[in-house]
Amino acid sequence: MHTRQLTLTKREMQVLKLIASGFNNFEIAKKLFISMHTAKAHVASILTKLKERNRLRAAIKAIKLGLIKI
Repeated sequence: MHTRQLTLTKREMQVLKLIASGFNNFEIAKKLFISMHTAKAHVASILTKLKERNRLRAAIKAIKLGLIKI
């Protein structure tokens, strides 16, 4: 998967960075001033777009693709 084919929204990028930093859905919601439902929806969208089954694998893939830096 090339990063050119992958389109994450600005908010999804914010959520992805927080996922990679170890934040859970509650913490993400609190930090971004969004509901838990919205946080979960963003996480689900990220997993779908990155074609990964879990948060850890999504974070690792994002780092490998250069989407986020650690």
